[in-house]
Order: sequence, then C-alpha cells, then structure tokens
Amino acid sequence: MDRLNYHHLRYFREVAHEGHLTRAAERLNLSQSALSTQIRQLEERLGHALFERRGRQLILTEAGRIALDHAERIFGTGEDLLAALGDGVGHDRPLRVGALSTLSRNFQMRFLSPVLGKVPLALVSGSGPVLLPRLAGLSLDVVLSTEPHDAAAYPDLTAHRIAAQPVALIGTPARMGQADATAILAEQPLIVPTESSIRTGLDALCARLGIVPRIAAEVDDMAMVRLLARQDTGIALAPPVVMADEIGAGLLTRHPGDLGIVESFYAITARRNFPHPALTRLPPATRFDP
Repeated sequence: MDRLNYHHLRYFREVAHEGHLTRAAERLNLSQSALSTQIRQLEERLGHALFERRGRQLILTEAGRIALDHAERIFGTGEDLLAALGDGVGHDRPLRVGALSTLSRNFQMRFLSPVLGKVPLALVSGSGPVLLPRLAGLSLDVVLSTEPHDAAAYPDLTAHRIAAQPVALIGTPARMGQADATAILAEQPLIVPTESSIRTGLDALCARLGIVPRIAAEVDDMAMVRLLARQDTGIALAPPVVMADEIGAGLLTRHPGDLGIVESFYAITARRNFPHPALTRLPPATRFDP
C-alpha cells in the first residue's frame, strides 16, 4: 500500500484553513490547478472527499474534519520536534508534568510558579505505577511525588528531594483548644492521609506514646483532607503547605508542637540528552517553612 504523501496533507491543511482554493494557492506559491491536483490525489489516497463546494467556498466534509484534526496533530508534533532539538523553530513545547493524585495542589503551584505563564504546561495526575512508566518512556518531563521511585525497577530515573515540611496537627480554632498534642492525638478524631510517611509516622508516634488514635477518616486525596478539616470532621495530620490558604484566612489553625513527622517532596526526572529547558527554572532542593 502506498504511504501517505505529507506534502499533500500540508496543502490540504492550508486549503482547510483558508476555505478557498485561490487564496491557499497564493500562500503556497502554487498554481490553483496544481493545488487542486494535490488535494484530489489526497482524496483518492484516503478514499473520501474532503471538501464540498458551496459557491466559491470549500467546506470540510466529515472526513475532511477528521483529516484536519490528524493533520494539526502531525504538524504540531513536527514543530515540537524542532523545538525540542534546539534549532529555535516552532512553538515552545509544553513542559509535561506528572503528579501523584494525592499530592498537595498548593505544593504543585509553588513548585511550578517560576514557569507559570512563561512555558506551556501539560499536567497529568495519577498513581506512581501509571506515571513512572510514562516518565521512563519520555512522554513526561518530570513526576512530582512524596517518595522516591524504585531505583531497581527504573534505573534511568533520578529522584531529587526538592522540599520537606514537618507534618502538623491542623483543625478549626474551636477544635484546637487543647494545648497538648498528646491529648489531641488521644481524644480528638483524626483525618489521616494514606501517604506512607505520614501514616507510618503517626503509627510510630502513637505506639511510643502508648495511645490508640481515633481515626475519623483515612484519605488518599489531600484536597479531601482540606475539605474534611474545614468541615470540622476532625483534626488533620498534614504539611501546613496543604492548607496554607485556610490557615492564612483563619479558618484553620496549626498546633505549634513538633510531632517529629516530616513529609518530603521529590521531583523525579529521566536521564535524557535533550531535557526540557524549563526544568532549570524550577526550584532546587529547599524547605517550605510554614
């Protein structure tokens, strides 16, 4: 079977954008008859009419709309390729960021703030087993996580510890009236993220103190942790960055005690010859103090 002629597809794309054969021919510096021949040959190759004529206008058929959608993606990918290999041609390619679905949205915004509005972004959320293969396959530029990857399973990935923050007890002012953290842990209902370092740290702390915590909710989504704390369902264990807006507005308050639990944040990247240049603008290892 003959392969698709991409010159024909490019000519078709110009005609589709112009909606007029003569104007498209002028833009392409072709004769109208030559351009018409190219479009006809593409239609013969695809087996479908791509335009219908209404007066002097050319209107895309259903097959034409499908073909144009594919053409836009094909030539857009070509422009991304040129930009990625550094010749300065084409549009800025997007920075493709994967983030664990449980990760704090506030942390993500802080991390991405140096490039917001300056670089196109493609944001994807999911689990580690979904995101890490995409990063290893170079369809993502960076994955944000609360724990490093399995280096044996992904030897070409590198986990950069970019931030850390102590986990605190956070709740409504009325519920946080008790000054003693041990009393809070023993008596108040708790909202606990299932993120491993927080849950493991809580279990170890309670075992050391000899108390059995009252778990009101175990949540795998930090956004839901925020909502439950705001609704006064219980006291949340979370990094203050998760609830920075609520703490700033006085809706929630942080207990000043140190629980000895720290959550780390990682940016995981793949070894590649042409990393996205925007990665150099993102923050190095730091500590997000509350």
